[in-house]
Amino acid sequence: MLEKFLFTEVLSVLNQGSILIKKYFEEESFIRSDIESFNNFIEKQLQVIVEENKEIIPTIIPHNIDDFKIRLDKIWVEKPTIIEADGSKRAIYPIEARLRKITYAAPCFIEVSAHINDVQRESFTTPIGNIPVMLKSNFCHLNNLSKDELTEKGEDPNDPGGYFIINGTEKVLIDIEDLASNRFMVEKMSTGVSAFSGKLFSEIGSFKIPHTIERMKDGIFYLTFTRVKRIPLIVIIKALGVLKDEEIMKSVSSEKQFDEVLINLYEFVEIKNQEEAIDYIAKRIGITQTKEIRVERMYEILDRYLLPHLGSNKEDRVTKAYNLCKYIKKYIRVETGSVNTDDKDHYANKRLKLAGELLGDLFRVNLKVLIQDLLYNFQRIVKRGKFPSIKVIIRDKLLTQRIYSSMATGNWVGGRKGISQRIQRLNFLETLSHLQRVVSPLSASQENFDARELHCTHLGRLCPIETPEGTNIGLRKNLALLTSISSTVDEEEATKALKNLGMKPIQ
Repeated sequence: MLEKFLFTEVLSVLNQGSILIKKYFEEESFIRSDIESFNNFIEKQLQVIVEENKEIIPTIIPHNIDDFKIRLDKIWVEKPTIIEADGSKRAIYPIEARLRKITYAAPCFIEVSAHINDVQRESFTTPIGNIPVMLKSNFCHLNNLSKDELTEKGEDPNDPGGYFIINGTEKVLIDIEDLASNRFMVEKMSTGVSAFSGKLFSEIGSFKIPHTIERMKDGIFYLTFTRVKRIPLIVIIKALGVLKDEEIMKSVSSEKQFDEVLINLYEFVEIKNQEEAIDYIAKRIGITQTKEIRVERMYEILDRYLLPHLGSNKEDRVTKAYNLCKYIKKYIRVETGSVNTDDKDHYANKRLKLAGELLGDLFRVNLKVLIQDLLYNFQRIVKRGKFPSIKVIIRDKLLTQRIYSSMATGNWVGGRKGISQRIQRLNFLETLSHLQRVVSPLSASQENFDARELHCTHLGRLCPIETPEGTNIGLRKNLALLTSISSTVDEEEATKALKNLGMKPIQ
């Protein structure tokens, strides 16, 4: 009787489990994260990229005009359409794109205005190109269709989507695994002049600038970024506007005085103001013009290339100085053994670039190419003594061709290759596997033993079994089937939440 009761209980639990699993797959998708990433790119990221290039100012303008600029405003994308040879325009579905060997893409429009002496001359809406659309995304005609409707449109009702159709070929964008940017990490060095090295990749928009902090045998902290090579960190902090030794010491730590910081403060005690600090750095990096030009150029370098994720304005300098003080504190604590070194292979220190971010990188670079082409055409016509309409000189095919080319060949911005791949359709499981592939940017020809090993933080995130043998072992991985990737949180929302917890912003 007891056995029968237990058997009935087990059946009940299994039945409930099957109902839950069935309900999960009715509402969720294996590749939901990629689809959400693409939706975010179209709905939010496109506008952010346009805001980065909002004003275009030609260097050559008609002699009778004092000020001329072109402004890019709102950008949006419609659903996929096709323009036939007779000029007619209609919606296109994925099955037609496959059969006719064309690209399943949607037209992209932007509002452009021209301003003469701050007075609007012309304003219009123009197409700037076509953007390939991910199947089953919010901008795809297949979105929210029932199984019967999908069958009617010539689609497999169980197909998960999450890929693109380029020239009739199904292409998937491979997720890229990379170190988290804007995070300061200290590691022990086996070679070199410094026992430890603190590294940070400061990333915002098209900028991704590596910063390195080292402490040499003389006890001095040095910072390296862009063309600024091994400059004393205390001098840079003073150049940013934090001049008092006591303030620097308190910014590093308010609880404890570190002897390592005192050595650095004593070494550069003769630098009393910002201008002296700026001039010291300018001379060290080889800027040889007059003092005024040296100072101006140095401020420009500090504003644009030093920790750009914290801002690029004059008001952001003090915030940068306080952050550098905190980096010194972490470096000393790691060096003295009170805090462990950072594990680069820990998945908390990694970020995945999904389809939306990869397309964002591609669009950002190619929009700049389109702007340069617009400027070239405008200035060429102005040299002939004419004043062209902006509408005439925008070449919408330029952006389209460059995006299609990258997605067809897999050659991406930054010299990366194999980002876009032809989807594998041998069986359904292989298709799912290909849609969830994750690739490390590390070279397959180098050893990189630690990066290839299975890490305990991969559990539940990456498949511990599926990886190729040979040179790519451990570098080409796959997401676990039920992995859900969190998206970027809006900075303003995070700041608001921190303020509600009682944290105060630096004044």
